Amino acid sequence: MAAKRIHFIGGGQMAEAIIRAVIGKGAYKAAQISVADVNEERNLYLKNTYGVHAAVSQAAELGEADLIIIAVRPQDDLAEVGRLIAEHAAGQAAVLSIVAGVSIARLGGYAGAERPIIRVIPNTLTDTGLGYSGAALNGFADKAQVDDFLNAFGKVLYLEEAQIDIFTGYGVAGPNYVYYFIESLADAGVLAGLPREQAWQVALENVEGAVAMLRHSGKHPRQLLNINNSPGGVGIHALYELNNSDFAAGLQRSVKAAVKRTTELGQVHP
Repeated sequence: MAAKRIHFIGGGQMAEAIIRAVIGKGAYKAAQISVADVNEERNLYLKNTYGVHAAVSQAAELGEADLIIIAVRPQDDLAEVGRLIAEHAAGQAAVLSIVAGVSIARLGGYAGAERPIIRVIPNTLTDTGLGYSGAALNGFADKAQVDDFLNAFGKVLYLEEAQIDIFTGYGVAGPNYVYYFIESLADAGVLAGLPREQAWQVALENVEGAVAMLRHSGKHPRQLLNINNSPGGVGIHALYELNNSDFAAGLQRSVKAAVKRTTELGQVHP
């Protein structure tokens, strides 16, 4: 059953991005959402900007919430957050954590081992409605409790918790790789002689168009490469140089490094 009342513990940048997206999409009304941040100015800002309820009493909001979002920093007092949830939240209320590196087992130890708990790595494309968030559920949680909420700021990929670190380094960090590629492609256009603005627009259009072509055709990228590159032509000469640049292996090493770092951070928060 989809949540009717949502309470955020913590109102930082990621919490704000999610609030902005779910309200902007019309998935939830501002009146359904409350937030409690340790910074009172932050509470007032979120209230004035989005119309959400700035919680006066954490206990009262927890008692009314169907879905509780833990959006604090990993170094904050999670034990105290868990104690408040255990004492004041309804037994059937689900807890959704976006705290990096904190396991479901640890959250359960604080908030109640038999409570529905969902660990989510949110995507960073919330304003677009695109991008995947990764979610892992404990044995007491059900997708129906969070599916509408998660799909309101993008798409959701349900994973085993053991895959969360891989997803973080590959999926959530994914836009970084694309941004870097687009920047480099635009610079290449300028190097070749195009004005900066024209190179930028062509780079954006080519990336968007290539994704659309892959979706429309259903073809593998290699099939489209074969179609686009005639023998001895311009494209195949360009690909030859790109292959010599170690581009593919460099990208793969980048993903592996990101996954490794994610795992290291998680070891700090068992």
